[in-house]
Amino acid sequence: MGRRAKAKGIESGILDIGLHFRGAGTRIFAAAKGAADGGLTVPHEEKTWPSPERLHGEHIAKYSKTLLTDQEKYKRTFSGYLTSKINPEDLPDHFNEVESKINALQEVQK
Repeated sequence: MGRRAKAKGIESGILDIGLHFRGAGTRIFAAAKGAADGGLTVPHEEKTWPSPERLHGEHIAKYSKTLLTDQEKYKRTFSGYLTSKINPEDLPDHFNEVESKINALQEVQK
């Protein structure tokens, strides 16, 4: 989102979550962090960003490993990942791989 906005000449954004819950580390703040990482200026407090571990999906990988003994629940819980041929326990590695590809693409486009 941040890189697309920058490509259109947008330099900054304001996060307005209205009346939604403003808990630190929630999905809305993960999205805002992504926009900031993409180059937008987004006014924020550092403590609202999710931790790097959470952004990389380490909590999902950890939880998925606890469900490996119950294959039915594992498949039901992680069907979206499995349909996309992503093992949830490998999510942090997948995140790093995708991030590297995005950064390489950005370098080529410069």
